[in-house]
Amino acid sequence: MVVFRICPVLLLLLAWLPPAAPQGQAFDQPVDVELLLAVDVSGSMDPDEHALQRQGYVAAIRSEAFRRTVRSGAYGRIALAYVEWAGIGRQAVVLPWVELAGDADIDRVAGHLAQAPIAFIRGTSLSSILDFAGKHFDGNGFEGLRRVIDVSGDGPNNTGGPVLDARDRVLKRGITINGLPIMIRPALHGSSTTPSLDEYFTACVIGGPGAFVLPVREIEAMAEAIRRKLVLEIAGAPVPAARIDQAQARPPVDCRIGERLRRFWMEP
Repeated sequence: MVVFRICPVLLLLLAWLPPAAPQGQAFDQPVDVELLLAVDVSGSMDPDEHALQRQGYVAAIRSEAFRRTVRSGAYGRIALAYVEWAGIGRQAVVLPWVELAGDADIDRVAGHLAQAPIAFIRGTSLSSILDFAGKHFDGNGFEGLRRVIDVSGDGPNNTGGPVLDARDRVLKRGITINGLPIMIRPALHGSSTTPSLDEYFTACVIGGPGAFVLPVREIEAMAEAIRRKLVLEIAGAPVPAARIDQAQARPPVDCRIGERLRRFWMEP
C-alpha cells in the first residue's frame, strides 16, 4: 500500500486559500461607486459645444480633486463608463466599464477620452438613454456600494417612450440618476408656459438616494460644473438640491413638454 504524506506547510497554505468559485462564475470587483456618464451629443448642440463638453470631462477626470476623491473611498477605486447619446437607440459607448484605482488608470482614461472621436447624432431621447444606461450595469464585472447615472442634456425628452416610465425602471434597479442640464441658450431658462430645463430635470429625470441636479448656465462654467459634479458623485456627499425617489402621480412639471413642442414645430 502506498502512503501519501502531505507537507504540513502545504496544509497551512491550503487552509488560507479562499474557496474556489463555482465553475463559470467570477467574482465582481468591489468598488466605491459604479458611475456611468451619459453625455448628450444631440444636434441641438454645435460642434464647438460638443468639444467643450468633452474637454470638461477630460479636465475633471485629470483634476487633483477627482484623484483625491477616488483615493478617499472605502476601497480607493471606482468603476467608470462613458456613453454619448441622442435619439432613440442612438448611443455610442466611448469608454466601456473600466476600473480607476490610481493615477495611471486615471491618466489612461483621460487620454482615451481626449483622443476618441465625438459622436454626432440627432434627436433627444432621455428615455432611450436611461433604459440603455440602466441595462449597461448588468454583468459589468463590478459591485459598487452605489450605482449612479450622470446624464447631461440640453433639452427635454422629445422622442421615444415617456421619460417618467424610463426613470422608474432605472430606479427599480437601485440606480441613482443625477442631472447636468446644459442651459447656455436663453430658451432653456423657461417661460410662463414652459419650465426651465433644471426644473424639468428635477421633476422628470433625476431620482434615487441623494439625487441632484447641477445646471450649467454659461459655457465658461461647464468644466468647473462637471468637475464639481463628478467629485460629489464619487464622494456620495449630500448636496442641497432637490431629490425625488419615485415619479409622482402628478409632477409639477409637464414631463411630456418635449414631445408636445416637437409635434407643434413639425405641424404644417
